Amino acid sequence: MSSLFKDMLKSDETLFKNEIALDFDYLPKLIPYREQEQRVMAACIKPLLEEKNGKNLFIFGSPGIGKTAAARHVLRELEEENDDVIPIYINCWQKNTAFKILLDICDALGYKLTHNKRSDELFGVIKKMLNKKAAVFAFDEADKLEDLDFLYSLLEEVYRKSIFLITNHHDFIENLDMRVKSRLLPEIMEFRQYNLNETRGILKQRSDYAFYPDVFDEDAFEFIVKKAFDLKDIRSGLHLMRECANIAENKSSKKIILEHVEEASKKLDGFTIKKSTDLASDEKMILDIIKNSSNSKIGDLYQVYQEKGGSLVYKSFQRKIDKLLKNKFISVEKTSGGKDGNTTIIKYAQTKKLTDF
Repeated sequence: MSSLFKDMLKSDETLFKNEIALDFDYLPKLIPYREQEQRVMAACIKPLLEEKNGKNLFIFGSPGIGKTAAARHVLRELEEENDDVIPIYINCWQKNTAFKILLDICDALGYKLTHNKRSDELFGVIKKMLNKKAAVFAFDEADKLEDLDFLYSLLEEVYRKSIFLITNHHDFIENLDMRVKSRLLPEIMEFRQYNLNETRGILKQRSDYAFYPDVFDEDAFEFIVKKAFDLKDIRSGLHLMRECANIAENKSSKKIILEHVEEASKKLDGFTIKKSTDLASDEKMILDIIKNSSNSKIGDLYQVYQEKGGSLVYKSFQRKIDKLLKNKFISVEKTSGGKDGNTTIIKYAQTKKLTDF
């Protein structure tokens, strides 16, 4: 074959061995660099294996640093090794009300007769089933929950359980209802950021799962590692690997080179990690207000929010603004001096999202 074509993919060839391994929700057999955190989770669950009540755990840390993967890995091991403790994982982005949570728990327990049942009836079924065994509840993205009455009920009426609350925000627990907080009394664990070598190791693991051997040029892979480390978010590295591989395939290349990664990286800058449809109802409402009143002061936006029936206090409203900023739905400009003194101007971000691709 001519040297001109030897490095080109044939029509039936691909660089991907298992593209699903680049999904952030993909759960590898091993979760590297989170052994200590998983030991803490296991220690909270251990009393349940001894027919005692378990310990509760509050887990926090920045997005994209393995909180979800570590928790799901522990629950998976528990499920594989024990039949008497039921692991229940719930993502509160999608299930953000008590009724949705209870339906999800019923589903996890295999109870299907939920039609036309009220929340209190569903909880009665759950309590009866769980009090014959024990359960570990992991409520991921717990700050998206719109009400916590179900949590109080679990704490009060389920005899043997561990409850894990997982969130990006360290102050979430401070704002819990005192009735819940006084019964929860959780251990507290922070997930630290991955360092550069750990970022490299995680992305190498996913690359080995996702691609055939020797697909990446070393400098191309290192570019992705450095980008993910700078952004402090493994998800950005996974997205770049998928995107640059697609670019390479479109160019019939058997190797992913630096040029492909740089092209993919241009699409990454300024994109949001989450979809606006994933936002909790309060956040959607605030984002809509900002969209219709871009370039407004935060105080003016809060006034509009109240006029539309919003119930958050100003401090909580500010936290929602911070979340929207963190996920790049909005931009913020702080000004000082002038007749208004120090002012924060909120602008709606006209950007695409990672999920648009």
